[in-house]
Formats: sequence, C-alpha cells, structure tokens
Amino acid sequence: MSASQALATSGGTRTIATDTPRRLRSILSLEDFEPAARRVLPRPVYGYVAGGCETDASLAGNRSAFAEWGFVTRVLQGVAQRSQATTLFGKTWSAPFGIAPMGMCALAAYRGDLALAQAAAAANIPMVCSGTGLIALEDVRRANPDAWFQAYVPGETARIEALVERVARAGYGTLVVTADTAVSGNRENHVRVGFSSPLRPSVALAWQGVTHPRWLFGSFLRTLAQHGMPHFENSQATRGAPILSRNAVRDFGARDHLGWEHLGLIRRLWKGQLVVKGILSAADARSARDCGADGLIVSNHGGRQLDGAVSPLRVLPSVVAAVPELPVMMDSGVRRGNDVLKAIALGARFVFIGRPFLYAAAVGGEPGVRHGITLLQQEIHRNMALLGISRLEQMREGRLVPAQGPLSSAG
Repeated sequence: MSASQALATSGGTRTIATDTPRRLRSILSLEDFEPAARRVLPRPVYGYVAGGCETDASLAGNRSAFAEWGFVTRVLQGVAQRSQATTLFGKTWSAPFGIAPMGMCALAAYRGDLALAQAAAAANIPMVCSGTGLIALEDVRRANPDAWFQAYVPGETARIEALVERVARAGYGTLVVTADTAVSGNRENHVRVGFSSPLRPSVALAWQGVTHPRWLFGSFLRTLAQHGMPHFENSQATRGAPILSRNAVRDFGARDHLGWEHLGLIRRLWKGQLVVKGILSAADARSARDCGADGLIVSNHGGRQLDGAVSPLRVLPSVVAAVPELPVMMDSGVRRGNDVLKAIALGARFVFIGRPFLYAAAVGGEPGVRHGITLLQQEIHRNMALLGISRLEQMREGRLVPAQGPLSSAG
C-alpha cells in the first residue's frame, strides 16, 4: 500500500501499510523512532543527533511553544475531498513538510543522506542535502533530482564562489544558505557523550561499537567495506576531513566574517532559488529579502546554536508580516501533524523536520523514512478532517487561538 493509498483508506483510523517491515509496525508516530534509534546507535552518535547546547533551553522551548496554541474546530464541513498538496517555488509537493538538512547522516544510518533523499523522492516531498554531509552532494542529487542543497558558507570570497559553482554544476535548483553559524554553538553534551568531529579513535569509542552491533555491522563496517572511510564531502568545493581520525581537523572557514554583502554576492552568482535559513527577526527577514532571497526558513538550528534563542514558532507571525511577498518556512521542534498545522495557521508556507527522520533512517533505512513520512501525512490528513478543513490555507481562518487566557467567541 502506497502512502497515498494509506491516506485515502485510513479515514479516522491508524493504517499501517501491509508492506511495512515488521520491525517498523510498532512505530506509530515520528516520536516513536527516537527511543528505537537510541537502542541502535552508539552513545556518542545518538548524543550528537539528539543534543542541543548548554542547558538545552532552546531545544525544550521548541517543543513547548506548540502547546501554547489550541485549535478551534468546525463541524459538518464536508471534508471528504481534503488535500494537503502544497505548491512552493512552482512545484506542487504531496505534503506541506520536508526533510531538513542534517549533518553526518551517514554516520547514524547506512548511506543516510541517500536513504533520506530516496524516501523523499518517492513521497514527493523536498529533502535538503546538508553542507556537512558525508556523501557527496552530486550523489544525493542523482538520487533525488528535486533535492535542495544547504550550505555553510565559508567567509572567504574565493571559497564562496567555488562552492556555489560546484552546487550549480551538480544541477541543484534551490540553494539554502544557513546564516546562524558565525561560530559553532557550545555543545557541551558532545564532550559528555564522547563525541568529536572528526571522531577520535579510543577504547571507549570501540566499546560503543562492539556493544551496538546492529550499527557497527549494518552501518559503519558496511560503509568501510563498500565505500571506504567517510569524509566531509560538501563543506567546501573540495573534499574535507575524514570522519574518523586521530589528527585531522575540520576547516570551518572564517564564518564570523560573513555579512549581508556575502549574501548579495551569492545572489549574483546563484541563478536558482535562494533561501536563507536561520532567521528569527523581522529586521533580518527584510534584509534577506533586500539581498534577493526567494524564501526564508525561520529556525534556531534545532536548539543547537544559541541556548535561549526563541522558538521559531513564537516569532513566525512577525517574520511573515515583515515579508508578505516571500514564502516563509520554519523548522525546529516539529514532531506531529498538529505541529505542522499550527505552523501553517501562524503563516508558514512549509515546515521542515530533521531529527525524527534521521532516527527513522537509523532504525529502518529508506523504508523507515518512508514509514515516518506516511505516519505524518496520515496525522495531517486525519486532523484536517477533525478541524473541518479541506485545504491547508483554511488553517489561517481563525482555527488557532492561545491555549490559555481569556476566551472569546470564534467565528
């Protein structure tokens, strides 16, 4: 049963496709993938994916922000023909969500970037290839011709030009520039769980591999045998450091030198769609627009950069109001179909989700990611009916109110 068939036949009941692998049939939501992945992954790898920074205040805030809003339902609205198809940059996608860029996916799951790319292509949703991926951006593009590419732009003009040229040569149509990484966040949790980038060989790291044989044999050793030692492939125009090394050091470039003039340079060089990710203020939204951005992603980097940075959901309406002519998207903290619907009600044109899909790849490879996509589509499909809407834009017609505070009549 395909994802579309599952949606068409599910009605108000959870439907698991008959061809879903047995190990995935107990996974009933995206959130279920995390504890399953925690059992599969070595502690340092799981800690890298799961953690935020410092006290994890922003990581927790990204989730709690959704609870601040409640739905106003309408009944007897005739919702049998409801659709979650969404048009963005001239292409109609099958759902209003996509897969966010995540670094080192191929460390957590065998050929993880390709599993994500292929599952997204099969489901007709966007997938964003990460600039800190371990699989070359050209290979991801071949696996999914509609994939977007996300760049951590170096601070030197010549290196910017070379990277943009490489992405264009690979055939990408949409470039996402992540703007909130002038320096790396203070990810103390990485130190506590024994993670480093690159990983440093040690007895403790070896023990983590031995005690997690499914990951060791199914992902890491399989990768070494079939593809050699993974390297950081996409940070620059040339290949970067290996993922496992005692002495190698990653080259991040002088990102703290970056300014709006560099975005203007990228706009002049890049002929496709240009999206700026990491926006949290209306002023920055307007600056990005003035530099020629075609779209924005409101994001606090999944709570991994500045601890205490506001949840994107809280500032989403002000950013949308500042640049009404641009499609504004968001990520960070999205886990359920209700979260997607709340973001749309507050003005988002599209929503991106990261960690849960990487957990899905770690647990079940490409079939795991497909299963996760279907689960989220089913939640949105069901909850649209319960809300009394047939089209996603109806979410902006008074269907969301603050969950606490004075009540007033709605509609």
